[in-house]
Amino acid sequence: MAMGANKPCELYFCCMQLQIPEQLLNYIDGALVPPVNGAYIKNVNPATGEDWVDIPDSDLMDVDKAVEAAQRAFPEWSNTPAVKRFRILNRIAELIDENAEFLAITETNDNGKPLWLSKKVDIPRASDNFRFFATGLMHMSAESHAMEDKAINYTLRKPIGVVACISPWNLPLYLFTWKIAPALAAGNCVVAKPSEVTPVTAFLLSQICMEAGLPAGVLNILHGIGPSCGKAMVAHDGVKAISFTGSTRAGREIAVSAAQTFKKVSLELGGKNPNIIFADCHWEKMMHNTLQSSFANQGQICLCGSRILIEESVYNKFKEEFVARAAKLTVGDPMDKDSKQGAVVSKAHYEKILQCIATAQEEGGKILLGGHAIHPEGRCAKGYFIAPTIIEGLGPDCKTNREEIFGPVVTLQPFSSEQHALELANASDYGLSATIWTQDITRAHRMGAAVHSGIIWVNCWLLRDLRTPFGGFKNSGIGREGGWEALRFFTEPRNICIDLTS
Repeated sequence: MAMGANKPCELYFCCMQLQIPEQLLNYIDGALVPPVNGAYIKNVNPATGEDWVDIPDSDLMDVDKAVEAAQRAFPEWSNTPAVKRFRILNRIAELIDENAEFLAITETNDNGKPLWLSKKVDIPRASDNFRFFATGLMHMSAESHAMEDKAINYTLRKPIGVVACISPWNLPLYLFTWKIAPALAAGNCVVAKPSEVTPVTAFLLSQICMEAGLPAGVLNILHGIGPSCGKAMVAHDGVKAISFTGSTRAGREIAVSAAQTFKKVSLELGGKNPNIIFADCHWEKMMHNTLQSSFANQGQICLCGSRILIEESVYNKFKEEFVARAAKLTVGDPMDKDSKQGAVVSKAHYEKILQCIATAQEEGGKILLGGHAIHPEGRCAKGYFIAPTIIEGLGPDCKTNREEIFGPVVTLQPFSSEQHALELANASDYGLSATIWTQDITRAHRMGAAVHSGIIWVNCWLLRDLRTPFGGFKNSGIGREGGWEALRFFTEPRNICIDLTS
C-alpha cells in the first residue's frame, strides 16, 4: 500500500515495525489492549473527509486500569537512577527520529497539515522534547541554605506520583511529548490522552515506547473523548496533577474539578494574539513572518497573530501587500509539496470557522481576501479546506476580535500612537503571546513590558528556546511549561532542616 494512502498501513524502519491497525488500542501496563467496553469511534482524514481508523471510546473502567498500572510502576520508576531514565527517554527520541518519515505521513493524514510541515516541525520537535528533558533530568540539583552554625536546610524535589497529561489536536505528537517527556524525566508515571481528533501518532508512540524498553505502567495512553475519558482522568483520586492544553472552556472545567481535591494544574489555553507593526520595522522580514504567523498550520496554532495592528502611516501599504502575498498561498492536498495550506482538522471545526467568518460580516467586517471554503479536485474534493481570510473594518470590542477562531482568519486594525497600539493589544480576555515589529529598541522594551502576554517576540515569531517558560495570562491559562518550569511542576519540594548544635 502506498505510504500516502488513506488507509491503515505499516512500514519498516531499522528493524522496527510500526503498524496502524483498523482499530487503535489503548496502551496500559506495557501492552496494547482494547477498551473494556468494546466501544469505538470513527477517526476521519480531514483532507479527504473519509473514515481512516477507529479509536477506543475509553471510559472510567480504562482509566482505573491505567491509574492502577501507573501506581504499581511508580515506586520503581521514581527510584530509577537518572542515567537509566536518561537512556530510555533518549532511546525514545532516537526511535522517533528513525521513524520520522512514517510519523510525518501519519500526522498529515490525521491532522490535515502539509506533509512538509509535519516533516520540518512536528516530528523533529517530538524527538527534541524527549531528548531535551532526558538531558535536563541529568542536571537537576537541590538547594541548600546554611543558618550559620545553627542548622542547614536542603530541599529535595520529589516526583508527584501519577499525573495526567491531556493534549490538543493542532500539534498532535509535538504537544503530546511536550507534556509526557518532563513528567517521565522527573520520575512520575503518566496516564495520557491525545485528542480523539488526532490520536494516531500517540498510538504509534506506544509502540516506540515498548521498543525503547520503557517499563510497563510508566506511561499509559488512553484514547477517547473528553466527557467520558478525559473527565474520568481529571477526577480520579489516584491522579495527583494535571497538565492540559486545549480550549479555555475545557480548561475552566478542569480547574473546577481539580480544585475539589487540590490537585496541581497546568493549563495552557487559548490565545487571541496581537501582531503589532510599527512603520520603522524591517519591512520584508515583517511581511514574511506575518504571513507565517497568520496562516501557519491553517492558523491552528495558539500562538498565531490573529489580530494584526498596523501603524496608520503604513496601513494601506501593508494591506495591499499582505493581501497580495496571502492570495498566492496554495491551498490543497497536504501530500502535495507545493501546498502551503492543508485542511483544517475536522468537519466540526471547518463549520465553526465558516460561521465565525459569517459573524464577522454581520458585525460589519469587510472581507479583503478569502472568506469561503475551497474544494480541491481529486482525492481531496470532500476535504475541509478554507481559504486564507483577511478582514478589516472591525473594532476591538466585537466578537470577531475577542473570541478565538483558531483558523486561517486574521483581522487588520490601524493604530495612531504607541499608546493606542497598547490599548488595542490589551483589549482581549487572552494573554498568551504578542509580536512587536520595530527598529526602535527603547520602544521594543517599553511595549514588551506593557503588553499583557506571557510570551513576547520582538522582530521575530515562533522563535522558541525549550529552556524558556511558556504560558500566558488571563484566559490563556495558569502555570508555565518548558525548561526548569516543567520539571518543577512535575515535582514537589520538600525542605529538610537539620540542627547542627546537637
